[in-house]
Amino acid sequence: MHAYYADHFVLPLPEGHRFPMRKYSRLRDRLQAEVVGIVFQEAPAASDGELALAHTPAYIAGVHSGTLGAAAQREIGFPWSPAMAERARRSVGASVAAARVALREGVAGNLAGGTHHAYADKGGGFCVFNDIAVSARLMQAEAWRLRKQAFQVAVIDLDVHQGNGTAHIFANDPSVFTLSLHGEKNFPFRKEASDLDVGLPDGCTDAPYMQALHQALQTLSDRFEPHLVIYLAGADPHEGDRLGRLKLSADGLQERDRVVMDWAWQRRLPLALCMGGGYGHDIETTVAVQMNTWRVAQSYWQRWHNRAP
Repeated sequence: MHAYYADHFVLPLPEGHRFPMRKYSRLRDRLQAEVVGIVFQEAPAASDGELALAHTPAYIAGVHSGTLGAAAQREIGFPWSPAMAERARRSVGASVAAARVALREGVAGNLAGGTHHAYADKGGGFCVFNDIAVSARLMQAEAWRLRKQAFQVAVIDLDVHQGNGTAHIFANDPSVFTLSLHGEKNFPFRKEASDLDVGLPDGCTDAPYMQALHQALQTLSDRFEPHLVIYLAGADPHEGDRLGRLKLSADGLQERDRVVMDWAWQRRLPLALCMGGGYGHDIETTVAVQMNTWRVAQSYWQRWHNRAP
């Protein structure tokens, strides 16, 4: 199974910054040591043309040149630097590459990504460009160019924070279905309307979460027939997350991943995986949750290739 990384493009963040930059390289190190059968590849950089499928030219230019204003940088949560601009392009490129491979092989993933708070003309919440939106629109454009095929994409966003940027970009676009299962009282406090929003109360545990997820997937099945699934597997619903406010166990999150990937597998829908948020008090707790996600993904890749135990 292919996994794309850009963890060597490290942002020079101020001392004490709450974004856990180190989790990306730690995840790759552990996967390389513990999970057999994953092919690691450096993420390509998304081009201006690819980014323009979801973002305005002025915003792309501002990120590239470092001319974003102070307020725009505060909303993103990162100070501008050449490394910040490069990493943002690579994060998108990783999800694009994973989506292309998933269409051929069934499952592939980005070891980062899930930057769902980025709008067409601005970033937010540690998200510069929206890798989900660019990937969806590029896969649609390539399907039309190669096969003259209308191509529908389902975004299953299970980060604890609502995917407001993705929802806004795809508002009134019937070719992309956005599903967001998130903490109702958590960031962003001004939410956008997804095609299906499921807001959960603070303290939500495994059983009610899984009930809500099953219901949401049934609604998605009833309303939409995708050709590709983009799955944002946030680790931040975990009970040990600093910013999550939900109380899912590690086993509950692994079952969540199985349910989503089995839903896609049963319909033989290619699935592109991205990681989203994770802000554990202990970074190893976040990485352990993400490791479980990749173990489940690897098992479903094996099913696509008739290599299941």
